[in-house]
Amino acid sequence: MKRRRMNKLYIGNLSPAATADDLKQLFGERKLPLAGQVLLKSGYAFVDYPDQNWAIRAIETLSGKVELHGKVMEVDYSVPKKLRSRKIQIRNIPPHLQWEVLDGLLAQYGTVENVEQVNTDTETAVVNVTYATKEEAKVAIEKLSGHQFENYSFKISYIPDEEVSSPPPPQRSRRGGHSSRERGSSPGGSSQPKQLDFPLRMLVPTQFVGAIIGKEGLTIKNLTKQTQSKVDIHRKENAGAAEKPITIHATPEGCSEACRMILDIMQKEADETKSAEEIPLKILAHNSLVGRLIGKEGRNLKKIEQDTGTKITISPLQDLTIYNPERTITVKGSTEACSNAEVEIMKKLREAYENDVVAVNQQANLIPGLNLSALGIFSTGLSMLPSTPGARGAAAAAPYHPFAQSGRRRTSSSAYLSGLYGTPPPGTFPHQHPLPEQEVVNLFIPTQAVGAIIGKKGQHIKQLARFAGASIKIAPAEGPDASERMVIITGPPEAQFKAQGRIFGKLKEENFFNPKEEVKLEAHIKVPSFAAGRVIGKGGKTVNELQNLTSAEVIVPRDQTPDENEEVIVKIIGHFFASQTAQRKIREIVHQVKQQEQKHAQGAPASQHSK
Repeated sequence: MKRRRMNKLYIGNLSPAATADDLKQLFGERKLPLAGQVLLKSGYAFVDYPDQNWAIRAIETLSGKVELHGKVMEVDYSVPKKLRSRKIQIRNIPPHLQWEVLDGLLAQYGTVENVEQVNTDTETAVVNVTYATKEEAKVAIEKLSGHQFENYSFKISYIPDEEVSSPPPPQRSRRGGHSSRERGSSPGGSSQPKQLDFPLRMLVPTQFVGAIIGKEGLTIKNLTKQTQSKVDIHRKENAGAAEKPITIHATPEGCSEACRMILDIMQKEADETKSAEEIPLKILAHNSLVGRLIGKEGRNLKKIEQDTGTKITISPLQDLTIYNPERTITVKGSTEACSNAEVEIMKKLREAYENDVVAVNQQANLIPGLNLSALGIFSTGLSMLPSTPGARGAAAAAPYHPFAQSGRRRTSSSAYLSGLYGTPPPGTFPHQHPLPEQEVVNLFIPTQAVGAIIGKKGQHIKQLARFAGASIKIAPAEGPDASERMVIITGPPEAQFKAQGRIFGKLKEENFFNPKEEVKLEAHIKVPSFAAGRVIGKGGKTVNELQNLTSAEVIVPRDQTPDENEEVIVKIIGHFFASQTAQRKIREIVHQVKQQEQKHAQGAPASQHSK
């Protein structure tokens, strides 16, 4: 079993009169019990804490705030110089700060490989950030220390970067300790694809938690055994809240059976205590998946309601915060009806999640060198597995966040997402293009959304351009009644992906589209007129294949007059990933045509000479 790493703290600016007992007493009085001995030196000391949450609490409570023998103590992580590399911790982040603003700020100082929210009981948010290089992390610490956001001042420390001193484990050791999570693979290690771990997240009334656990944990043990599931009841989250989240890891059938049993337990308890007539089922789902659950004009949801005899409502977008990227899906009906609805709801959510994973992998393959981990657009665009929870009774698992990352080695299921939220797996992006080609894309947005994209005094569009590494301009309106405005984005493929992704996300966030529909925008790209025929294909074959492959609508208007650069427009209409895939495929076709033209041009004189 892997030994738990202690969090060593440095205590500085100590009076020569300070003793180890003084420190123990001071920590004890503030309910900060020490895990081991105090190592006292001249003017400073070291102490250990068993987990990061306690360490953060000690730093926040004591550093710069408490005197000992007339001197104000300094408390911070003790990080040896050899481990001061790419990892930093940022504390005192306002809880209402949007991810979009935070990761835009972080990206100013370098390539961010991973952002992981730390589950703490502080009112403000804490994140651990990994930059691509130690130099970038150093600049970020210098620039962000004391950075003021509203009335909050960021506090920043190095945290140990173990990867500096210890090489990654051999590939085959990844199998260890994950048998319960690697469902879908046989013990013999067959090449059968492994099923993605998509957990069921539920909210249950706090008053029923005791009944679900049972005397000495017998009820929950029986439930997990019968359903072959792993169930985490996050009792320590949201102290005093009327409801507690439960995360169930299992096969789809196992999740449904566990849900049914939990509903039965709660209903029985309610009947015995006469505390409630009917217990609704509440499922938590990441905001980015909910639109596809609802379906166009609400058709999916209506069908589930009709088929199961339930009434389904979904919490509003306004309830989402940095701490809560999930929507609550409330299902009312009999226990049987709610259980049947859960099966259908999770089927839709799981399908949307798997499509996102496939789309992400396509983007990684289509844009050589694209570092998806640095994009940060997925706070509004993609789902993410919750952090791998500890055993029941241990500290509560981190809440369900887009940036949450397991402290353990990644399982094969979460490896799909490591390129998004952590370090990309080796070999994911084998080709690096030092000077990628500049591309121009014209994206059309609703006229009423222009203000949101520009932001107050142009702040949002400037920040977006800096983050994406692209030029972003909004063309003047074509007339007073124009329903759309053109956004001109100029930059290499990765910058296009970032900028367009953020714009799609912003329009969804600001409710410019019906919550029940996906954001679909029209994009125009220009291609050389001599390549237009190849994009269309014989009898429209290529364009039809493109539409089937990408789910985007691709239109090459006929009888276009080429512009001064001998180029014509191709129109692409679709949701973000569909549009991106279509753009990349069309660029690929054009690149091939250009290469063939060059070869032909180079080969022509040679062939004439040989005659």
